[in-house]
Amino acid sequence: MLDSAASSSSPTFEVKGEDGHVISDDFSRLDLDLVHGFLTKTYWSPEIPRETVERAWRNSLAFGLYAADGAQVGGCRVVTDRATFAYLADVFILESQRGKGLSKWLMRVVFAHPDLQGLRRFMLATRDAHGLYAQYGFTALTAPERIMERVDPDVYRRKKQDAR
Repeated sequence: MLDSAASSSSPTFEVKGEDGHVISDDFSRLDLDLVHGFLTKTYWSPEIPRETVERAWRNSLAFGLYAADGAQVGGCRVVTDRATFAYLADVFILESQRGKGLSKWLMRVVFAHPDLQGLRRFMLATRDAHGLYAQYGFTALTAPERIMERVDPDVYRRKKQDAR
């Protein structure tokens, strides 16, 4: 199995903020229990199993956002080939940390990552944060008739029922 975090030839990318916060792509620093706990309460991944979160984050370019004391307070992941395409996913900031500009800083750091330069397409999906992403050049699809998707919103619920 390919482990993109472990097989990447790039050294760890880390940015320190003036207030002591740190953003890092060091997979070993991620608190996957925290990530899982947050994601299960979101509109985009209710009931997602812990092992699915770990596999998804492990096989992505994952970013953790940490407070000065080292506790994780946010993060996101980018599904990418690191050459032509990227998809931003699972962006989150803990409720207690919102209103401090951390989501904007996280986006600036992600888009500055050396492995995400020169991409032909960078995509994301959002229900409620269009204003945030527009600040970083995202727009509605220019040719929605060319984009297709296959959606299975009940996949985690079915897996849970099948396991019983």
